[in-house]
Order: sequence, then C-alpha cells, then structure tokens
Amino acid sequence: MDARALDDLVAAFRARTLSHAEWTHAAHLSVGAFYVSRLGAAEALGRLREEIRRLNDCHGTPNTATSGYHETITAAFVRLLDEGLATFAPEVALERRLEALLAGPLGGSRVLLAFWSRELLMSPGARAAWVEPDLKPLAFAAL
Repeated sequence: MDARALDDLVAAFRARTLSHAEWTHAAHLSVGAFYVSRLGAAEALGRLREEIRRLNDCHGTPNTATSGYHETITAAFVRLLDEGLATFAPEVALERRLEALLAGPLGGSRVLLAFWSRELLMSPGARAAWVEPDLKPLAFAAL
C-alpha cells in the first residue's frame, strides 16, 4: 500500500464511508498502524475505540456484549503494532513497515489465538474490557 492509499483508507475510516466489506483485518491493522505511528499507542487506542464504534453504527453493527467493538482485540493489536513498528529504523516509511508487518504473523486474522484461548478472547468480558492473555504474555517478539 502506498502513502496515498493509506491516507485514503484512513480518510474513509474517519468519514465513516468505508464499507463493511472494506473493513477487513488488513484495513483494521492499517488504520491502527497509522494512528499508532502518528499519535502513540495510548491516544491511538482512545481514538480507535470511539471511531470503530461509530463505523460499526454506520454499518448497522450493534456494539453489544456479543457484537461490534471488541476492547481486548483492539488493545492487543494496538500494542502489537506499537511494538512491531518500533522494530524498524525510524527512517523506514510507515507504508513499508506496515507492508512487512502484514506479510508476517501479525497479518494473520487468528494471530491473537496464540495468546488467548478462543473462549476467553470471544467472551463478553473481553469484548467489554481488557482481559490479560491466558496462554502466554502478549508481546510482538512472541509472534
């Protein structure tokens, strides 16, 4: 993805014009990486919480205990993106770093199951609030 395509993706996400079909795992990570790189992990997480919920509303996806926004998944990916982006030299363009991260384990949609059991990760409690992994500590280096 080039810089223009990433900017366009983020703009569509912010404007809530990104279609449900376009809101893929790679799109989630791309938007997350953009926010983490520009805002830092803590502020990125706050913005993503709000904006993912709003996008879900536009898609007609209810944000409930069993649907929509998922705090543990979002927070986990923000942390993994923060750690993963930091493994590159600062002069490497975000688009190149993101491309490499998506080509690795982080690009797999089931990557978090290396850290959480499916039951715990998909629980209403994990959807509502951060839940520590039950299989192994969350770390980019553990991928």
